[in-house]
Amino acid sequence: MIHTVTFSPSLDYVMDVAEIEAGAINRSAGEQIFPGGKGVNIAIVLGRFGVPCRALGFSAGLTGQSLRSLLLGLGVHTDFIELPAGETRINVKLATRPETAINGQGPAIPTSALNRLFAKLGELQRGDTLALAGAVPDSLSDDIYETIMARLKPRGVRLVVDATGDLLRKTLPHRPFLIKPNGEELGALFGATIDSPESAARYAAAAQRLGARHVLVSLGGQGAVLVTEDGSALRGRVPAGQLVNSVGAGDSVVAGFLAGLQATDDLSHAFQLGLAAGSAAAFNSWLPSRPAIEKLYPHVTITELETPS
Repeated sequence: MIHTVTFSPSLDYVMDVAEIEAGAINRSAGEQIFPGGKGVNIAIVLGRFGVPCRALGFSAGLTGQSLRSLLLGLGVHTDFIELPAGETRINVKLATRPETAINGQGPAIPTSALNRLFAKLGELQRGDTLALAGAVPDSLSDDIYETIMARLKPRGVRLVVDATGDLLRKTLPHRPFLIKPNGEELGALFGATIDSPESAARYAAAAQRLGARHVLVSLGGQGAVLVTEDGSALRGRVPAGQLVNSVGAGDSVVAGFLAGLQATDDLSHAFQLGLAAGSAAAFNSWLPSRPAIEKLYPHVTITELETPS
């Protein structure tokens, strides 16, 4: 079974605002509220493929109740730990050009609640997959992902990491099954600029030397690169389309990849399905439906790159 952890899930309050004028009253043309958080997004998209997924994390207060209610309505199996104080954060997303967001801080996570999460993770067994995705609140140590991976390594759990900076770097010695940085995030690990699929493949191979097994690098309009554990490098080209919303596109890539891998155990198919899901998310106002993903799947092309040195 696939499990996700989201330390700071959210309610995303999306407002359709054509222009923002500082110091003035701005009015929205419409509003929508969605569940948010990287692990939550992964769980939602997996559900649209009919892939069972258990969403772990923390919730608090009235906003936490609303989040759980929305996810229940979407058929997501949540197993959140209710925190004793605070409110699940609200992120305000302004659908302007450029996209603008104000993300909430979220509640503090006490040691007692973290220990309850560790107990739930202790139920995972060989053959399970755990996706660790997103930022960590200030109330937790920045080595929390590393701590979780060290606990689960003896159990043979397949670990997927979608994080940035030191949070990502510290996981690499624990040999995550998959990491999914974008080009800027991967370049930051090495103090480099990634400006092409070839340079993405080269630095993905460097991340493998630090411990990652498979590295999927998203490159926006240039598509993506997947460097696999056996050293093969694949380039994925994505269909052209109008960017509507970038929020959740990377999470959709991860979900599509995991869904494709579970269905066929074929990395190339998983890569193609992941890019179709990410593109469908970018071309829609929220996370994509299965038909929207399947419509784009034939328009994603996968080719081999020269093996990076």
